[in-house]
Amino acid sequence: MFSGIVECQGCVTGLRAGGGGGVRLRVRAAGVASGTALGASVAVSGVCLTVAGIDGEHLEFDVVPETLRRTTLGDLRAGARVNLERSLRVGDRLDGHFVQGHVDGTATVTEVIRRADEHELRFAPERGLMTYMIPKGSVAVDGVSLTIAAAAGDTFTVALIPTTLQVTTLGERRVGDRVNLETDILIRALFHRLSGVGEPSVAAGGGGAAPAASLGAISSVTRELLDRAGFLR
Repeated sequence: MFSGIVECQGCVTGLRAGGGGGVRLRVRAAGVASGTALGASVAVSGVCLTVAGIDGEHLEFDVVPETLRRTTLGDLRAGARVNLERSLRVGDRLDGHFVQGHVDGTATVTEVIRRADEHELRFAPERGLMTYMIPKGSVAVDGVSLTIAAAAGDTFTVALIPTTLQVTTLGERRVGDRVNLETDILIRALFHRLSGVGEPSVAAGGGGAAPAASLGAISSVTRELLDRAGFLR
């Protein structure tokens, strides 16, 4: 589990073929390597990976084919910069939001907006992910915890503060770039719970009300809907 508060940037220094079609990823991670042990979890641009090797200030990770396909890690080349965050410890402050490091898909930068001291990015996520983009809600973009400033149609917008631009790779993003996207687990859990309201109960042997409308058909959250979902009991 992570918080989306990036500790530092790392630099990809090596990529070599791994077992089963995967890749052995080597990252210079001076900001986090000294406090990291073998087997620890590190979010690399939002993707939770296990430390498989440590060599001074370098960390190595085994990346499986599924991860290469579903995330931007398959696009990495030597010299690329990545966001790094070590996993949370019990008792740590949660300054961002709950981030699992399980990327839901990718998004493409459609617009970079700069006005005086403002810096905003607009993204078009893969199909189905806009369902979870709620204005003032949270989203992890390349592992960075951000607040959604606006969401309409097929795109959403985030505003970047100077610290985010300095500490993370988001200041380098240009139109057409792809980023890793993880939607807010709390929003996903709520939508999935509500989408299942009224489904037949296994314990009841298949009895119960008719299935509820699909997730995309939920247009509003009412007191009745929350009660049926068990939130008011």
